[in-house]
Amino acid sequence: MSSRLWLIVPAAGQGRRMAADRPKQYLSLLGRPILAHTLARLHSAFPDARLVLCLDDDDRWFSPEWVPFANWQRVTGGVERMDSVFNALSAIDAGDDDLVLVHDVARPCVTCDDLLALHQATQQHTSGALLAMPVADTMKRASRAGTSLHTEPREALWHALTPQGFRYRQLYRALDEARSRGTLLTDEASAVEALGEAPKLVPGRRDNLKVTHPDDLALAAAILTAQRDNPERSL
Repeated sequence: MSSRLWLIVPAAGQGRRMAADRPKQYLSLLGRPILAHTLARLHSAFPDARLVLCLDDDDRWFSPEWVPFANWQRVTGGVERMDSVFNALSAIDAGDDDLVLVHDVARPCVTCDDLLALHQATQQHTSGALLAMPVADTMKRASRAGTSLHTEPREALWHALTPQGFRYRQLYRALDEARSRGTLLTDEASAVEALGEAPKLVPGRRDNLKVTHPDDLALAAAILTAQRDNPERSL
């Protein structure tokens, strides 16, 4: 039997750095919530996938009308991202070798081409895969006083993006062990790396922006508009 594809989208965060009146995933972007754009992008690449949406129990902003997937379920988000993802993994009836892609809800600009490339790499690499981007800027090591101590070599440095994809059993074990150790992780690849695995870095586009700060909204709108107007460059 072929493996199934599950999409996990943690969306229980409050996005306090946005200093807004609602969680950032519900801020308006070109007339629709960020969450709606993100789910639409995922659906364009994987219309038959099963979606697991991690939401806060007290979420009063969410509307099911923004979910384009036929097969989806809502699960309770956790205090941290890794808790939300673990809750999602615990709630689904997945096979050990089913593929799981985890994507930031605040990355609405990811392209279909990048999504498909990540999915293919996840199928091919037993240690999983993640979209990533080589560091282009000069990297500085800072002191506690905020001064530059020295320059870090950037040749082997990459920015971790999402989605990140793994087989169900592998990701469940990785997060379960991280939680048992009390280790706080900011992405799934870190948990898998702690098992001694080396996930594949899949070069992603630089316009896969994570909306984090207030001025990111205007940038995301510009990216989405450019992608819409130049579809041959943004599939």
